[in-house]
Amino acid sequence: MKIMGLGMRMRALVSGLALMLASVQVLAASDVQSVRLWRAPDNTRLVFDLSGPVQHNVFTLTAPDRIVIDVDGGNLPKPFEQLPLKNTPISGLRAAKFDADTLRVVIDLSAQVTPKSFTLTPNQQYGHRLVVDLFDEGASSAEVPATVTPSTPAAPVSPTLPALKLPPLPSSKRDIVIAIDAGHGGEDPGAIGPGKVYEKGVVLQISKELQRQINAEKGFRAELVRTGDYFIPLRKRTEIARKKGADLFVSIHADAAPRSAAYGASVFALSDRGATSETARWLADSENRSDLIGGAGNVSLGDKDQMLAGVLLDLSMTASLSSSLNVGQKVLSNMGRITPLHKSRVEQAGFMVLKSPDIPSILVETGFISNPSEARKLQTASHQQSLARSIHSGVRQFFHENPPPGTYVAWLRDSGKIASAPREHVVRSGESLALLAERYQISLLALRNANSLKGDTIKVGQTLNIPATTLASQP
Repeated sequence: MKIMGLGMRMRALVSGLALMLASVQVLAASDVQSVRLWRAPDNTRLVFDLSGPVQHNVFTLTAPDRIVIDVDGGNLPKPFEQLPLKNTPISGLRAAKFDADTLRVVIDLSAQVTPKSFTLTPNQQYGHRLVVDLFDEGASSAEVPATVTPSTPAAPVSPTLPALKLPPLPSSKRDIVIAIDAGHGGEDPGAIGPGKVYEKGVVLQISKELQRQINAEKGFRAELVRTGDYFIPLRKRTEIARKKGADLFVSIHADAAPRSAAYGASVFALSDRGATSETARWLADSENRSDLIGGAGNVSLGDKDQMLAGVLLDLSMTASLSSSLNVGQKVLSNMGRITPLHKSRVEQAGFMVLKSPDIPSILVETGFISNPSEARKLQTASHQQSLARSIHSGVRQFFHENPPPGTYVAWLRDSGKIASAPREHVVRSGESLALLAERYQISLLALRNANSLKGDTIKVGQTLNIPATTLASQP
């Protein structure tokens, strides 16, 4: 009996091993179904769509310069489609079987590049992918190719008006710089609305219109973080804004909701204690997951004294968050005049692009692209211009009240040429009178007197009068 039992166990073990080997063979065979290309200011990205996971190896060859990608178990059922190679360092792309188990892809180069590759698991939009980034030698992230040609059709949005150029200001009176970040891009389309309206295209059009309007006002300069249809990792977006000397970071989105009936615009600031609503948490998780597409790493603080770094970051983040909530409420109030609002107050959530300790940052949801009615409006030039105008108005109001020192707008304020008007503030959970005095750049005594307060106690929901900022007399 023992011998028979042992034999049965051995047969079961052999059968199990056979099944495992068969499954490994199935996983090892993977078709390269298509290839897509995007050109960014400092790199070119190739994305190979696969039928399953693969192992791969990348190396370079010279004379002539080329990059070789060996895909273990790879197959190419059909030849690669023609790719838009203009303004890229790629002169050609070819593939053939290197041996029975390896597909060799060769990228012919017209300029030297540094390759980086990684694989990605399936997400909501795509299956398995092999991503190859070719970084230009000595390229500046501020330089943009003359033509950025996506390999997939852009969203059908209306064109905007041409940008207006103003003469530069004297060096003693610098511009206030607004970094405008159009969400998603490249192989990350963002939310997809009815009729395959891509969020990435709609928000780029709104961002360009906002840039045009801001640049038409003396003393302000708007810089686009993303100028075309290509992907930028979330952390790199704030790095680009910092390199451009941004005084404010505005990220533009048009997200989707589980229910197509959801509607209305929203404004978000960073939350220091988690999301303020289930909608905010859902949206934040969706945005943060998109960073996996770029394979971005984490920021290391290992070379700094942790206690000092923690204190400085905490102080900086507190001031930045206070300004973010302030400008966010102004933008939201102006947007409420031209489009329905999803929430009447600034929401807070852990969006990765808002986690900049030195730059006030807001994320503007211009509407739900999953709502058929809002999707139609978001594609029209008139609505895009109205949205941009409302965001611009809120930003202008904030900086007229809180201009950075050394700017042209600060000079206007200190010269008595602009004045901030009295306004109201509804107290939210966690706010104190001292915090509001700091946020609105007024003294604690002035805030007490404006509201006939004998002490510093305030209640959630209480409406406070914020007095106008005192200006220097006009010379």
